[in-house]
Amino acid sequence: MADLKVIHAYRHLYRGLLHAVQFSKPARYIARDQLRRAFREERAKFDPRSTIRTLRFLEAAARTRGLEHSILKNLLLTAYYRYYLTREPWKIIEQAMHRPKSEENMEAHIKKTAYKHYDMTIAMLNKSMGLCLR
Repeated sequence: MADLKVIHAYRHLYRGLLHAVQFSKPARYIARDQLRRAFREERAKFDPRSTIRTLRFLEAAARTRGLEHSILKNLLLTAYYRYYLTREPWKIIEQAMHRPKSEENMEAHIKKTAYKHYDMTIAMLNKSMGLCLR
């Protein structure tokens, strides 16, 4: 069984996220999926200090519609477009099978590097504020 501190941290973070997004439907599912993904990583380390800071950040986002709220809203909106809207219909996949390889290589490169700067910015925000946002 997982460590009791990790379980409590997961529950507190999930509850804080739900309050911060005011239980709105698309945002709570995105937040839940990201939190699950973060806690299921094998190489992840549990840092209680950054968890407490993140909880304070989420409480501030829930309390007022200030900077914290807009940061969280933009993080979840980007996650929505990044993970949920990248699924392509079968018609587009079928058309892609008949395209030349050079176009496919270019599209694969764009998809791979599109969020690189965004991820680096979030990593710097986490490092400077001692948070664990994604």
